[in-house]
Amino acid sequence: MEREKVNVIGIVFDNYTKKEFIQFFLERINKKEKTFVVTANPEIVMFAKNNPFYYKIIKKANYVVPDGVGVIKGAQLLGSPLAERVPGFELMLALLQEANLNQLRVYFLGAKQEVVEKAVAQVRKDYPLIQIAGYHDGYFDLKDKKMINEVQGTQPDIVFVALGFPKQEKWISQYLETAEKGILMGVGGSFDVLSGNARRAPKFFLDHNIEWFYRLLKQPSRFGRMMALPRFLVEVYKQKIRTKR
Repeated sequence: MEREKVNVIGIVFDNYTKKEFIQFFLERINKKEKTFVVTANPEIVMFAKNNPFYYKIIKKANYVVPDGVGVIKGAQLLGSPLAERVPGFELMLALLQEANLNQLRVYFLGAKQEVVEKAVAQVRKDYPLIQIAGYHDGYFDLKDKKMINEVQGTQPDIVFVALGFPKQEKWISQYLETAEKGILMGVGGSFDVLSGNARRAPKFFLDHNIEWFYRLLKQPSRFGRMMALPRFLVEVYKQKIRTKR
């Protein structure tokens, strides 16, 4: 189902449900098309707004997914509601499920060595038909082409990159310059949850779209990062005023 894209303070979001995104990704995998997926929350949007180089990278993405209730609320305020919030972690799990059904090749890049090893072990247990193309920790020079060559050499259908933004998107952008195929998606700290080293928010917080608050309770040091949300909403209101003129 084709829906009009939604511009939220300069970042253009694709307006689909999680199920629809997965359908599009599988079609591109079958066609051996390379695909850059960005899951953007208010923090990423604000960083892109203030960082021209990163903004150009986001503009290269084939799909920009609305990850974060702030993005959903912002789109509503602008009178252009998005279909639904699509958390990056849930999108990753949905892709893993499809990779298992279709016996796809998946590469895992990022996090600490012990974390990525545990994450891969859990994937082998939960999704036994996935072909693990390979894995590597996130401690390497982003400018080193050897890592790109190593991953491409495994011919992955999907690459999950857990370097945190903006590093993961910068690396994906470089990778896709020479890649022939593959879905590449930045997944932030998802390997920590996948490995069992960290817990996702309880159901109450997820159901009420306040997962961010749970993270803040668990990690008070995130308070500075959370300030991106009020700044984001201020920019949304500015955009709303401009469009009314």
